[in-house]
Amino acid sequence: MLEVRDVKKYFGGIKALDGTSLTLGANELKCIIGPNGCGKSTLFNVITGALPPTSGQIIFKGQNITAWPPHKISRLGFGRKFQVPSIFNDITVAENIEIAAMALATRQRLRKTLGHKLDPAVFDKHLGDFGLTAFRNSVAGELPHGLKQRLEILLLILSEASVILLDEPTAGMSQAETLETAELICHIQTKFMTSVLVIEHDMHFVRALKCPLIVMMKGTVVREGVYETIKEDSEIKKAYLGEIAC
Repeated sequence: MLEVRDVKKYFGGIKALDGTSLTLGANELKCIIGPNGCGKSTLFNVITGALPPTSGQIIFKGQNITAWPPHKISRLGFGRKFQVPSIFNDITVAENIEIAAMALATRQRLRKTLGHKLDPAVFDKHLGDFGLTAFRNSVAGELPHGLKQRLEILLLILSEASVILLDEPTAGMSQAETLETAELICHIQTKFMTSVLVIEHDMHFVRALKCPLIVMMKGTVVREGVYETIKEDSEIKKAYLGEIAC
């Protein structure tokens, strides 16, 4: 589904990415971990076209999309969630969902979108799937932080993204919310047959995902494996304790 080939991104003398390579298969969930400043978010920026790479390639379904503009990459089927929820704060949860569903149904053609009538059962089902039924008529901006994160992930699903990039989706959450979010991500990955790539620091969340891990340091991938193996790696332990520079 997605292949990152020896990608480098330099900012002057700073090597944010220094030969990063990884793959993400169809309907696969992987999590990227690594110390602050090791290039994780820069990698997402390069994948989604927000930043052009200095060198290397981004391959999506066999097609070279390196340095394509973000809107074209998005239309291919990429959805990205940032650390801060990006939702329509001034309208209700149901209205957020309705707008996203209508835009998809009319392929974002404005005239068709404005005149489109959506079956209420469509977004009622999504509200139930994401545990938002009780908040249907709540103003989205007034939701607790964890529910805002859920709503934004739902909007990505409604866009029919085939690859979803989640940048620290549990930032600011309680431990209970964190574990609920892990369950939600595993659920959507299997139910909607979506490939998901997650950046995260919270190791409780990482363990709950029960997925392959990719470890980044100094702008490149240094390890891949399951949680039980990665957590015993002495070099990774030192990096998280700050004994190795990123």
